[in-house]
Amino acid sequence: MNTHASDTLMYREAHEAADVVARQFAANDNVVTALAQSLRAQPPRFIVTCARGSSDHAAAYAKYVFETQLGIVTASVSPSVTSVYAAPQQWEGALFIAISQSGKSPDLVRNAQAAKLAGARVVALVNVEDSPLAAIADTVIPLHAGPERSVAATKSYIAALAAVLHLCARWHGDRVLVDSLHALPDALRAGWDADWSALSDGLVDAHNLFVVGRGFGFGIALEAALKFKETCGLHAEAFSAAEVKHGPMALVGPHFPVLCFAQDDDTLASTLAIADEFRQRGAQVFVAAPGMQGAGMLPVLAGLPALCTPLLIIQSFYRAASELALRRGFNPDVPPHLNKVTETV
Repeated sequence: MNTHASDTLMYREAHEAADVVARQFAANDNVVTALAQSLRAQPPRFIVTCARGSSDHAAAYAKYVFETQLGIVTASVSPSVTSVYAAPQQWEGALFIAISQSGKSPDLVRNAQAAKLAGARVVALVNVEDSPLAAIADTVIPLHAGPERSVAATKSYIAALAAVLHLCARWHGDRVLVDSLHALPDALRAGWDADWSALSDGLVDAHNLFVVGRGFGFGIALEAALKFKETCGLHAEAFSAAEVKHGPMALVGPHFPVLCFAQDDDTLASTLAIADEFRQRGAQVFVAAPGMQGAGMLPVLAGLPALCTPLLIIQSFYRAASELALRRGFNPDVPPHLNKVTETV
C-alpha cells in the first residue's frame, strides 16, 4: 500500500498552521498588546534573539522584521558563549527573545537565566507553556501550536513567525500590518492548495540544491534548506540573494537546481535578477513570488504586506517537501538519527 503525503504527520501538522495562527492571534492579543505598550514606553537599546534549529530561522526573520519596522538593532546570540564558555554579556537594557518549541533545551534556559541576571528583559516565544524556559521569562508569548509529533517542525515554525509578526504589528502600531493579521489565516488556508507539484516532481533525482532568499525571505530559505536535508535526504544550502554571487555561484551550472523565495518589496528585483542569472547558466530554477506566473514559477498568494509572504511560502513548501520526501523514499516524520527534542548544552 502506497503512503500518500496526506498520511504523514508532517503534512497534517503543516495543514493546521492556519488554525494555529488564528488561535494564537486571538489568545495572545492582550499579552502582546500590553508588551508592545511597555516596549514603546521604554524602548530597548537593542534586541537579542536566542534559538537553535528551525527556531533560529524564525529569529532570522525577526531580525529583518524588527530592524526594518522598528529601527532597533537585532542580533542572534550564540548560546554557547554563555552555556559553554560562561562569558558574561552586557545586556543591560536589552530585549532578549528566546524562541523554542519545547522550551527544554538546557543552553537556551541557561542563556535566558544569564540574560535576566545581566539586566535584559526576557520574552519567551514557546509552544510548551509549562516549560523551564517559560518559567524564567518576564513575558511568555505562547505559540499555541498544540502537540507536534513530527520530528520536522512545521506548524510551530509558522507559529513562531506569526508571533514575531504580531508583536511587531502591535509595537509599531502600523494599521495596515495589524489588519493583515486578520487576513493571514484565510490566506494560509487558500495558499495550502497552491500547486507546487513542479517542485516535488523536479527534485526527485536531485543531489544538491541552493535555496535563495533575501530580507524577510532569508529565514525561510534557511528553513527550507534544513527541511530538504532532514526530510528528503537532499543536500541543500541557503544563501542570501545578495551573497550567493560572492563565491557559491561558481558551483551552479547546467541542471543544478535552485529554489528562490521572493516577496514584493525592495528586494524583489534583485532576487528575480539572480534567478535569471542562474537560468542563463542552464540551472533548473524555481521561483516562489506573490502573484507571478510562468515557467518555473511556484504560485504564492498576492495582496498581503511583504512581511506576511514568508509564512505563505513556507507553508506551501512544507506540503511539497512532505510529498518529495516520500517520492525519494524517506519518511518525513522520522528523519534518520534525529529526535523531536534536541537538548544541547
